[in-house]
Parts: sequence; C-alpha cells; structure tokens
Amino acid sequence: MKTVGAILIFLVVACLLSFSRDQESLEQLIARAESAQPAQQPDLYVQIADRELKVAVEAYKANKPEEGRAALQPLVTYADKAHTAAIQARKRVKHTEIKLRRIAGRLRDLKLNVGMDDQPNVQAAIDKLEIFRTELLQSMFGSKNND
Repeated sequence: MKTVGAILIFLVVACLLSFSRDQESLEQLIARAESAQPAQQPDLYVQIADRELKVAVEAYKANKPEEGRAALQPLVTYADKAHTAAIQARKRVKHTEIKLRRIAGRLRDLKLNVGMDDQPNVQAAIDKLEIFRTELLQSMFGSKNND
C-alpha cells in the first residue's frame, strides 16, 4: 500500500513539473536555451521557433499583420540557431530537420491566408527554413559527387 502511495505521489509531482515547464515563458525558454548544453540546444531552439510561429499565426488571424511580421524574424533566427547547434553538436540533426520541415509547412499554409503584402515576408521565411533543412540533410548524408 505504501508503494502505491509513493508511486502516485511521484506521478503527481512529475505531472506538476511537466505542466510548469509547459507554462514557461518565452523569455525563460530563451534563457534556458542559451545556457543549455550544446546537445540540448537544438530542441530548445526549435521550441522557441515553434512558439514564434504560433505568435505569428495568431497575429495574422487577429488581423494584426505588424505583429505577425515581427514574429517571423525571431522564428527564422531561432530556427537558424537550432540548425547550427544540431550540426555543431552532431545531435538531434534528424529531429531538428523534421521539426523545421513541419514549421515550413505551417508557414506555407499561413502564406495562403495572409494579404498579398505579407506573402513575400512569409515566403522569405520559408526559403530560409528550406536552406537550413538542406544544410541539415547534407550534414546527415554528406554531399555526393557523381563525377
């Protein structure tokens, strides 16, 4: 009976810690990413980029294109940091590429739903993410010379 009680307490504490980490502010996540071990940085930077994407999508939905445009630049910056950290640490490269592909796909969807004036900005972000993805793929598989 004591064992079951201890397990339940452990699970409750684990859930609370997990929930508090989900509620971590963007600034706290950025600070944690900057001070993290190199092997942990790609995941943290991808999380930041994903949050910036959510900010951009919500801003465009709320008809606030200035805020949407403002969120695109940090999204690209943190996607770049994620791809650079993954390549340098040689950790989580595949995972980072997959996450950046998903973010680029969501940006493509966003591009279809923004005004004509904002489409070039969204496309520029997509193009940069595709460059990062290509570099990640090259680091995984190397460049093949078929000479």
